[in-house]
Amino acid sequence: MPDARDHRSAIIELSLVRFREFIREPEAVFWTFVFPLLLAAGLGIAFRNRPPETVRVGVVGTTPAARQTAEALRTSRGLIVESFADDSAAARALSTGGVALVVARDAAGGAVYRFDPSRPDARSARSLVDETLQRAAGRQDPIAVREATVQTRGSRYIDFLIPGLLGMNIMGSGVWSIAFSVVSARNKKLLKRLVATPMPRSEYLLSFLTSRMLFLVAEVAVLVAFGRWVFGVPVRGSFATLAVVCVVAALAFSAIGLLISSRATTIEGASGITNLVMMPMWIFSGVFFSSSNFPAAFQPLIRALPLTATVDALRATMLQGAGLGALGSELLVLGAWLLVAFSVALKIFRWR
Repeated sequence: MPDARDHRSAIIELSLVRFREFIREPEAVFWTFVFPLLLAAGLGIAFRNRPPETVRVGVVGTTPAARQTAEALRTSRGLIVESFADDSAAARALSTGGVALVVARDAAGGAVYRFDPSRPDARSARSLVDETLQRAAGRQDPIAVREATVQTRGSRYIDFLIPGLLGMNIMGSGVWSIAFSVVSARNKKLLKRLVATPMPRSEYLLSFLTSRMLFLVAEVAVLVAFGRWVFGVPVRGSFATLAVVCVVAALAFSAIGLLISSRATTIEGASGITNLVMMPMWIFSGVFFSSSNFPAAFQPLIRALPLTATVDALRATMLQGAGLGALGSELLVLGAWLLVAFSVALKIFRWR
């Protein structure tokens, strides 16, 4: 009967096997460490803070009223104004997207706005053009307004995105890498050989959970450091709280990966189940946009998803400085997934 030292040695050796399998797969290294950085960099640049966008509008006609309208519109910093000699040229520019809106002056001295209301830029142009022309005509605001712009870290899209990408990466590396490794070992008849050894079956499954801890530090450190160094994403909570959230989430997703692979016999089958499990969480769990955008009837189900709990806990820690006491519900959801998934995987795991 193997003693406790043999058990500990088995877990260590099996965990090292998982580590060697990972680093020998360049694709796994790329998707775990490089892809999240490329995605964060691309989206961070695309949604960076920029000056207000300008919209292009047209004024049709050569009458004094038309020229006066064009001059008034050019005083607005948000408008680029083009003049058209006739209606056909203005209609062509409007239909091809050259301008968002065309202004024409009628015989009574009024203005006619021609635009497609289904275009967001056209609706914005309509409001801005009308505001500019009304002010040029002498309209006064009854309330004096002053602007006090505020730009703070934590309120930008990239600040919202980095915790979401971190949660998505923890899920992907936990679920997919473990499911792939187990099914690959089953196809190679390696599991059949291992089950004939004195190794306890639970330790083989536990080795996947412990090996995840070897990669978790690097995964989290690389992405958090990249966000902080390149985009100034804050980490307002303690690193201890962040570590607890990441560890619990990694263990929960690793258990889900074991559950997915417990019965799958082919890589194709495991891939299909993995995508079926992860795809809804990519959409509903608020990685790229807030999960609150979905109807209220969906919210209980969305809150029960492990990725939702992970992303919410990461954002609360990094952006709001929340401590463990404020993350009870999220950690409870992750703990439940960990216990249920690992227990079921241990019970139904197929070794042959």
